[in-house]
Amino acid sequence: MSGSPDHKRRADARRNSSAILDAAIRMLDAQPDASLDAIAGAAGVTRQTVYAHFSSREHLMAAVVGRITDEAVAAMDAAEPDNGSATDALFRVLEAGAQTAGRYPVLIQQIASLPASPQVDEERHAPVADRINRVIRRGQASGEFDSGLPAGWLTAIAIRIGHTVGEEVDAGRMSRAEAPNALRTVLIKLLRPSG
Repeated sequence: MSGSPDHKRRADARRNSSAILDAAIRMLDAQPDASLDAIAGAAGVTRQTVYAHFSSREHLMAAVVGRITDEAVAAMDAAEPDNGSATDALFRVLEAGAQTAGRYPVLIQQIASLPASPQVDEERHAPVADRINRVIRRGQASGEFDSGLPAGWLTAIAIRIGHTVGEEVDAGRMSRAEAPNALRTVLIKLLRPSG
């Protein structure tokens, strides 16, 4: 016995939405200026179907950011942020996020260049920041990290430093092999308790 027509339409809509996002991520990482027609073609749907799910390119880009963020968060959670020393956990979590971002270098640069208010930027980073903040607070509680500084501030700095390392790699001023050690060295100096 088959499902109801409404159930079938919802399943088709979910499949189409997923196919559009998959195609958008592939296309925009290869060709940042790819048209919605090209994305629709790569997804195997019509342009009208794209607009039925995403009313504008901006809405599509927001959904792409959400999809990549979800992927990064899943990788960070799989890196076992609650196990082992906070120092080791922090670098596992950061590396998991960096590996996800590294799969979409052109697209990540495009997303970073989109104008965003501080509130939108904070919302965009919130799921990632929550995981980093949890590890930093754990490190502060264990004495591994300086507890005299606000965990949220240390989280924001860790994210900014991570972005800076990525930008240095993208600009060719640092090799991809050097990046993890550079990030680790700077963050350990920043997070360790003084004295």
